[in-house]
Amino acid sequence: MNSVSRREQIEAMLQDEPQDTFLRYSLAMELQKEGEHEASLARFRELMRDRPPHVPAYFMAARLLLQLQRADEARATLREGIEYARAQGDHHAASEMGELLIALGDWQE
Repeated sequence: MNSVSRREQIEAMLQDEPQDTFLRYSLAMELQKEGEHEASLARFRELMRDRPPHVPAYFMAARLLLQLQRADEARATLREGIEYARAQGDHHAASEMGELLIALGDWQE
């Protein structure tokens, strides 16, 4: 039996809908789970360049950067994500990212 991985399923769906935000985010998450960290970060960054930016991508990219011990990049990502979350009225996401910044010892806005 030839089983198709979740990643392969997502990639196949993206062939039909390359701009689908949910599928693009799902692929970034799947790449992260598979340990393909740079590929995952690249996908998160693509989502962050969307207009409007995909706010959850900031949080997940920052968490991955922390896992990779790249705290300065994570802080910058969180600060930018907070700005976009607030601009989009997503106060929950802004708060969640703010809490992570505080946990990192960064109280700046």
